[in-house]
Amino acid sequence: MTAAAGLAGGIGLFLIWWSCWEVPGPRQRPVRRTRPSRLQEMIRQAGIQRVSARGLLASCAGTGVFTALLILVITQSPPIAACFALFGGWLPYLLVRWRARRRVAAMREIWPDAVDHLRSAIRAGLSLPEALVQLGTRGPVELRGAFLEFGADYRAGSRFDQSLERLKERLADPVADRIFEALKMTREVGGTDLGKLLGTLADFLRDSARTRSELEARQSWTVNAARLAVAAPWIILMLMATRPEAVAAYNSAAGAMVLLGGLVVSVVCYRLMLRLGALPEDERVLQ
Repeated sequence: MTAAAGLAGGIGLFLIWWSCWEVPGPRQRPVRRTRPSRLQEMIRQAGIQRVSARGLLASCAGTGVFTALLILVITQSPPIAACFALFGGWLPYLLVRWRARRRVAAMREIWPDAVDHLRSAIRAGLSLPEALVQLGTRGPVELRGAFLEFGADYRAGSRFDQSLERLKERLADPVADRIFEALKMTREVGGTDLGKLLGTLADFLRDSARTRSELEARQSWTVNAARLAVAAPWIILMLMATRPEAVAAYNSAAGAMVLLGGLVVSVVCYRLMLRLGALPEDERVLQ
């Protein structure tokens, strides 16, 4: 009986001693947020949710092959078909980029109104999360879907910061990033000047959108004329390809070299035109 009592006491002391030490567990690596590629970022800015960067590249390849086969059937000239295959393969990328720029420009005009709605809601006594949620029903129509998803996410039990990060990913807009970061900082630091901050921000966004719209309107005719100048030789080439003697000339080695040189000149001039006539784009530095 004495031995059993001593054994039980020893086991108890050992368990007490063992509980004072932390048992090493498996090391958990910190979760790193991978920044999306520029192509994926452009797809998000275009408002396309179900297309990945690989899907867009596959679409470009498929469009290029289809264009090559179509031009080859029409002209019976492999060099001409190869040139237009490059143009056809570039078309899906250009469409997505055009849609992304158009959406960013439209959002730039909408955000001042959204900030005014947010400011009015906060002055009416709503908290910051509730003011953001009500933008899903009373804000600009183009933003209601994203803010409705934010409200559903926040009411499901997510933290405000996490819901705001998901909203930033859905919108993928540089102006939205600046607004949300200002709201997060105000919520963390506190203060009573949120209404004044939002009013100043709305005025700044309106002035910026007005100035950029004037610049784009002044340079649009120059950019469009340059694009027409680049496209004109290839339109003439398609018209010439209806004549058998022109097709026979371009099917030769010298004709293929002429097409290759024209293609290189067109691409270089087009890229140079875009670089010289481009306005500085807003980058998402706060994502």
